[in-house]
Amino acid sequence: MTTDLRVLEASEWDRWFGTLERAFGGALAGSPDQREMWRSVTEYERSIGVWDGEECVGTAGAFTFGLSVPGGGVVSAAGVTMVSVAATHRRRGILTSMMRRQLDDVRSWGQSVALLTASEPEIYGRFGYGVGTRQLSAEIDTSRVSVKVPTAPGADGDGGTRLRYVAPDDAREAIESVYARLVASRPGMLERRPGWDRKLLVDPPETREGASALQCVLARRGEGDDAETVGYALFRIKPTWDSAGPKGTVVVDQVAALDPVTYATVWRFLAGIDLTSTVSASNLPVDDPIQFLVSDVRRARLGVRDSLHVRLVEVGAALAARAYQAPVDVVFEVDDAFCPWNEGRWRLIGDDKGASCERTADAADLSLSVRELATMYLGDTSPAALARAGLVRELRPGALTEASIAFASPLAPWLPHGF
Repeated sequence: MTTDLRVLEASEWDRWFGTLERAFGGALAGSPDQREMWRSVTEYERSIGVWDGEECVGTAGAFTFGLSVPGGGVVSAAGVTMVSVAATHRRRGILTSMMRRQLDDVRSWGQSVALLTASEPEIYGRFGYGVGTRQLSAEIDTSRVSVKVPTAPGADGDGGTRLRYVAPDDAREAIESVYARLVASRPGMLERRPGWDRKLLVDPPETREGASALQCVLARRGEGDDAETVGYALFRIKPTWDSAGPKGTVVVDQVAALDPVTYATVWRFLAGIDLTSTVSASNLPVDDPIQFLVSDVRRARLGVRDSLHVRLVEVGAALAARAYQAPVDVVFEVDDAFCPWNEGRWRLIGDDKGASCERTADAADLSLSVRELATMYLGDTSPAALARAGLVRELRPGALTEASIAFASPLAPWLPHGF
């Protein structure tokens, strides 16, 4: 078999996207508007296809994102996306060839980190990706559970927060303003490039699964022209009735707020919507405040799963791009068969103000693969936890504790939306 791997041309997009859709079992775009949204955000120069004659048999792309890292910094990252291989062409090395080309390209673009959300996590570990963030899900029985709103200093009740329904499209600017102010506060969040606001609000009926059209509530504080948007919720209502009456579900897409009182106030609103008895959220940070605000955490039915998968393309640059919670001076012995330029010893010196990471001939303190280094990178998983699994080896006594404290993040890393 002779195949041709090449950069995607705009004229090839329909065939390329069709191959992706077929690999995922059907239409990924629920409507023409949604399909055009995906076309509009495609970065053609960062997308590749594998062709067997005129037939597209492999797809992969990359978006340009700013990734928030511990310490409040933002690094340029490649958001790997739209990866597929035609079922007729499996086990012929096509995926490996695309991953090889893509990581070489990411390195040439000067980006030290690659990201993806995995349909099948097992696939990407062999290319050096590790689970960098996790997400919390909740199914809150609001017929039995209440949400506590803390009192703001110097204020009563909700601190003067007022909630108003707003059409999602009309709320776009306010939503993006709140989101942008939150990005640097939590590792794993993405700076949204132009066009991504459209993705979050596109609302084809075919994807609602019996729920309502997307609804939006803005939380505002202040009066008149001085009023400020301090939070929002995007959600749907899925009506359900039985012989006892209404038992609808509030399906949460996003909740965000600039302060704890507003956040709790928005959640209390969601938990009190008429004709509903459940609030369902599938993607929250693992340390989300809602689990501490509900009156009965068991009736919130919490679950955790993997979310963002991270790949360090340039180990030295990636580790130097974040800050560290405590002073650290360790030498890593890194194994990276797929990107051999990362193999060998790296000395990381850093603190909460910044870091450097350079090649060294010094004796190694910790030995690990690039996959484990990626799992540690955003602070979700400590080196000590990985060592207990036998995946990190301590070569200098004390180095494991030092690195575990330094790599930690005060807030759990979180990916707020897929790509």
